[in-house]
Amino acid sequence: MSRHPDNRVDTVDDRDAELSALFRQHAPRVHAYARRHVEPSQCDDVVSETFLVAWRRPDQVPDEPLPWLLVVARNVIANQRRTARRADQVWFAAVREGWTSTAPSADEAVHERESVLRALGECTRAEREALLLTAWDGLPPAEAAAVADCSVRAFTVRLHRARTRLRAAYAADAAPSTVPPAGEPARTPHLSRAALAQEIS
Repeated sequence: MSRHPDNRVDTVDDRDAELSALFRQHAPRVHAYARRHVEPSQCDDVVSETFLVAWRRPDQVPDEPLPWLLVVARNVIANQRRTARRADQVWFAAVREGWTSTAPSADEAVHERESVLRALGECTRAEREALLLTAWDGLPPAEAAAVADCSVRAFTVRLHRARTRLRAAYAADAAPSTVPPAGEPARTPHLSRAALAQEIS
Protein backbone atom coordinates (compact mmCIF):
# COMPACT_ATOMS: atom_id res chain seq x y z
CA MET A 1 0.00 0.00 0.00
CA SER A 2 1.30 3.51 -0.83
CA ARG A 3 2.69 5.40 2.16
CA HIS A 4 4.41 8.61 3.20
CA PRO A 5 8.09 8.35 4.03
CA ASP A 6 7.03 7.95 7.67
CA ASN A 7 5.16 4.77 6.60
CA ARG A 8 1.62 6.21 6.89
CA VAL A 9 -1.02 5.76 4.22
CA ASP A 10 -1.72 9.14 2.60
CA THR A 11 -5.33 9.77 3.68
CA VAL A 12 -8.36 7.89 4.90
CA ASP A 13 -9.79 8.05 1.36
CA ASP A 14 -6.55 6.67 -0.04
CA ARG A 15 -6.59 3.90 2.54
CA ASP A 16 -10.18 2.99 1.68
CA ALA A 17 -9.41 2.98 -2.04
CA GLU A 18 -6.35 0.81 -1.62
CA LEU A 19 -8.16 -1.58 0.70
CA SER A 20 -10.94 -1.89 -1.88
CA ALA A 21 -8.35 -2.76 -4.51
CA LEU A 22 -6.70 -5.19 -2.10
CA PHE A 23 -10.07 -6.82 -1.43
CA ARG A 24 -10.95 -7.17 -5.11
CA GLN A 25 -7.60 -8.75 -5.87
CA HIS A 26 -7.18 -11.11 -2.93
CA ALA A 27 -10.59 -11.80 -1.35
CA PRO A 28 -11.22 -14.87 -3.56
CA ARG A 29 -7.92 -16.40 -2.43
CA VAL A 30 -8.64 -15.66 1.24
CA HIS A 31 -12.12 -17.15 0.81
CA ALA A 32 -10.65 -20.29 -0.78
CA TYR A 33 -8.21 -20.62 2.12
CA ALA A 34 -11.03 -20.23 4.62
CA ARG A 35 -13.14 -22.83 2.82
CA ARG A 36 -10.42 -25.43 3.39
CA HIS A 37 -10.62 -24.86 7.15
CA VAL A 38 -14.18 -23.87 8.11
CA GLU A 39 -17.78 -24.55 7.13
CA PRO A 40 -19.11 -22.67 4.06
CA SER A 41 -21.36 -20.52 6.25
CA GLN A 42 -18.31 -19.20 8.12
CA CYS A 43 -16.15 -18.26 5.14
CA ASP A 44 -17.57 -14.79 4.57
CA ASP A 45 -17.02 -13.92 8.23
CA VAL A 46 -13.37 -15.00 8.00
CA VAL A 47 -12.86 -12.89 4.89
CA SER A 48 -14.55 -9.85 6.46
CA GLU A 49 -12.53 -10.06 9.67
CA THR A 50 -9.29 -10.58 7.74
CA PHE A 51 -9.74 -7.43 5.68
CA LEU A 52 -10.93 -5.51 8.73
CA VAL A 53 -7.51 -6.21 10.26
CA ALA A 54 -5.90 -4.92 7.06
CA TRP A 55 -8.00 -1.76 7.23
CA ARG A 56 -7.06 -1.16 10.86
CA ARG A 57 -3.34 -1.88 10.33
CA PRO A 58 -2.44 -0.55 6.88
CA ASP A 59 1.15 0.04 7.93
CA GLN A 60 1.56 -3.72 8.49
CA VAL A 61 0.34 -4.79 5.04
CA PRO A 62 3.45 -5.72 3.00
CA ASP A 63 4.02 -5.11 -0.69
CA GLU A 64 3.20 -8.78 -1.31
CA PRO A 65 0.05 -8.94 0.80
CA LEU A 66 -1.38 -12.41 0.13
CA PRO A 67 0.84 -14.42 2.52
CA TRP A 68 0.19 -11.82 5.22
CA LEU A 69 -3.57 -11.96 4.59
CA LEU A 70 -3.56 -15.75 4.85
CA VAL A 71 -1.72 -15.60 8.18
CA VAL A 72 -4.35 -13.14 9.43
CA ALA A 73 -7.10 -15.47 8.17
CA ARG A 74 -5.45 -18.39 9.98
CA ASN A 75 -5.45 -16.38 13.22
CA VAL A 76 -9.10 -15.38 12.70
CA ILE A 77 -10.05 -19.03 12.26
CA ALA A 78 -8.11 -20.03 15.37
CA ASN A 79 -9.90 -17.35 17.40
CA GLN A 80 -13.26 -18.51 16.08
CA ARG A 81 -12.49 -22.08 17.11
CA ARG A 82 -11.49 -21.04 20.62
CA THR A 83 -14.69 -19.01 20.93
CA ALA A 84 -16.76 -21.92 19.59
CA ARG A 85 -15.21 -24.34 22.10
CA ARG A 86 -15.99 -21.98 24.98
CA ALA A 87 -19.54 -21.53 23.68
CA ASP A 88 -20.01 -25.30 23.50
CA GLN A 89 -18.76 -25.72 27.07
CA VAL A 90 -21.21 -23.07 28.31
CA TRP A 91 -24.06 -24.58 26.29
CA PHE A 92 -23.61 -28.13 27.57
CA ALA A 93 -23.11 -26.91 31.15
CA ALA A 94 -26.42 -25.04 30.95
CA VAL A 95 -28.24 -28.12 29.64
CA ARG A 96 -26.80 -30.25 32.44
CA GLU A 97 -27.94 -27.72 35.04
CA GLY A 98 -31.43 -27.51 33.56
CA TRP A 99 -31.92 -31.25 33.24
CA THR A 100 -34.90 -33.02 34.80
CA SER A 101 -35.66 -36.71 34.56
CA THR A 102 -38.47 -39.18 35.24
CA ALA A 103 -36.00 -42.02 35.85
CA PRO A 104 -36.69 -43.94 39.07
CA SER A 105 -33.09 -43.77 40.28
CA ALA A 106 -30.29 -41.19 40.35
CA ASP A 107 -27.98 -43.49 38.39
CA GLU A 108 -30.52 -43.92 35.60
CA ALA A 109 -31.18 -40.18 35.57
CA VAL A 110 -27.48 -39.49 35.07
CA HIS A 111 -27.30 -42.12 32.33
CA GLU A 112 -30.29 -40.59 30.54
CA ARG A 113 -28.84 -37.10 30.79
CA GLU A 114 -25.42 -38.09 29.49
CA SER A 115 -26.95 -40.18 26.70
CA VAL A 116 -28.95 -37.24 25.41
CA LEU A 117 -26.00 -34.86 25.78
CA ARG A 118 -23.90 -37.22 23.67
CA ALA A 119 -26.73 -37.37 21.15
CA LEU A 120 -26.93 -33.58 21.08
CA GLY A 121 -23.20 -33.54 20.49
CA GLU A 122 -23.84 -35.20 17.12
CA CYS A 123 -25.83 -32.13 16.03
CA THR A 124 -24.37 -28.90 14.72
CA ARG A 125 -24.61 -25.80 16.92
CA ALA A 126 -27.44 -24.43 14.77
CA GLU A 127 -29.33 -27.74 14.97
CA ARG A 128 -28.90 -27.98 18.75
CA GLU A 129 -30.18 -24.44 19.16
CA ALA A 130 -33.19 -25.17 16.94
CA LEU A 131 -34.05 -28.22 19.01
CA LEU A 132 -33.71 -26.46 22.36
CA LEU A 133 -35.64 -23.35 21.28
CA THR A 134 -38.61 -25.59 20.56
CA ALA A 135 -38.21 -28.50 23.01
CA TRP A 136 -36.92 -26.49 25.97
CA ASP A 137 -38.05 -22.90 25.47
CA GLY A 138 -41.37 -23.96 23.97
CA LEU A 139 -41.27 -21.58 21.00
CA PRO A 140 -43.20 -22.28 17.80
CA PRO A 141 -41.03 -22.41 14.66
CA ALA A 142 -41.80 -18.86 13.50
CA GLU A 143 -40.79 -17.32 16.83
CA ALA A 144 -37.81 -19.63 17.21
CA ALA A 145 -36.61 -18.69 13.71
CA ALA A 146 -36.69 -15.02 14.70
CA VAL A 147 -34.54 -15.78 17.76
CA ALA A 148 -32.13 -17.82 15.63
CA ASP A 149 -32.02 -15.00 13.05
CA CYS A 150 -32.95 -17.19 10.08
CA SER A 151 -35.95 -17.85 7.88
CA VAL A 152 -38.71 -20.18 9.06
CA ARG A 153 -37.84 -22.56 6.24
CA ALA A 154 -34.17 -22.68 7.26
CA PHE A 155 -35.18 -23.18 10.87
CA THR A 156 -37.50 -26.08 10.11
CA VAL A 157 -34.73 -27.74 8.09
CA ARG A 158 -32.37 -27.38 11.07
CA LEU A 159 -35.00 -28.75 13.42
CA HIS A 160 -35.72 -31.75 11.18
CA ARG A 161 -32.01 -32.55 10.94
CA ALA A 162 -31.57 -32.18 14.70
CA ARG A 163 -34.46 -34.54 15.44
CA THR A 164 -33.10 -37.09 12.95
CA ARG A 165 -29.58 -36.96 14.38
CA LEU A 166 -30.89 -37.08 17.94
CA ARG A 167 -33.05 -40.14 17.31
CA ALA A 168 -30.19 -41.98 15.62
CA ALA A 169 -27.56 -41.05 18.19
CA TYR A 170 -29.75 -41.75 21.20
CA ALA A 171 -30.84 -45.11 19.81
CA ALA A 172 -27.23 -46.10 19.18
CA ASP A 173 -26.20 -45.01 22.68
CA ALA A 174 -29.03 -46.79 24.52
CA ALA A 175 -27.66 -49.56 26.71
CA PRO A 176 -29.31 -53.01 26.59
CA SER A 177 -29.96 -52.77 30.34
CA THR A 178 -32.28 -49.86 29.74
CA VAL A 179 -34.66 -51.84 27.50
CA PRO A 180 -37.94 -52.21 29.43
CA PRO A 181 -39.73 -55.52 29.93
CA ALA A 182 -42.21 -56.55 27.28
CA GLY A 183 -45.45 -54.63 27.49
CA GLU A 184 -43.94 -51.65 29.34
CA PRO A 185 -43.33 -48.33 27.55
CA ALA A 186 -39.74 -47.28 27.10
CA ARG A 187 -38.59 -44.42 29.30
CA THR A 188 -37.11 -41.47 27.46
CA PRO A 189 -35.27 -38.51 28.98
CA HIS A 190 -36.92 -35.13 29.41
CA LEU A 191 -35.59 -31.62 29.25
CA SER A 192 -36.81 -29.02 31.68
CA ARG A 193 -40.19 -27.62 30.70
CA ALA A 194 -40.49 -29.86 27.64
CA ALA A 195 -40.73 -33.55 26.81
CA LEU A 196 -37.72 -34.48 24.75
CA ALA A 197 -39.48 -37.78 24.16
CA GLN A 198 -41.71 -35.95 21.72
CA GLU A 199 -38.65 -34.82 19.80
CA ILE A 200 -37.18 -38.29 19.39
CA SER A 201 -40.42 -40.25 18.99
